[in-house]
Amino acid sequence: MNDRHQKETRAGDSRKYSDLIWSAIGGAIAITLALLLVADRNSPFLLFSLGGSTVFLFVLTETEAAQPRALLGGHIGGALIGILCYQIFGDALWVSVAAVVLTMMFMVVTRTVHPPAGANPLIMVHHHAGFLSVLSPVGAGVLTLFVVAMVWSRFRPGKKYPIKWW
Repeated sequence: MNDRHQKETRAGDSRKYSDLIWSAIGGAIAITLALLLVADRNSPFLLFSLGGSTVFLFVLTETEAAQPRALLGGHIGGALIGILCYQIFGDALWVSVAAVVLTMMFMVVTRTVHPPAGANPLIMVHHHAGFLSVLSPVGAGVLTLFVVAMVWSRFRPGKKYPIKWW
């Protein structure tokens, strides 16, 4: 390797570590605020999908799945589908399966594919969630992550979120 190539490689590695540190700090702030805002001490499972969303918003920022349409639409849609399935059919295994499959189809048709939101219908059915769960913890948690990601990206060198709104 020549000297110039080694310097470019070190500079690239330095940028990767800098990006990783920015992502880690922003993600820590976002998930901390979301958990403080919507934590349900009786149901720790209710927030699993927010962890995956944090990874998309702070590491995979430029992907389609991290954009507001997918983030908000996937989470809200998945939660509503899970709640509706539970409210109409109960909490049998087939209801959980149907809720996930319907959510998957919904996200594809509406272009709101956000993989962590695929957990929401399972969570809603398992916890016998009511419609207010769409507002909190789902809506409040997702909006908290979104706002922190948007604000944080304004301070982060070279990256802006969202890259497209809808």
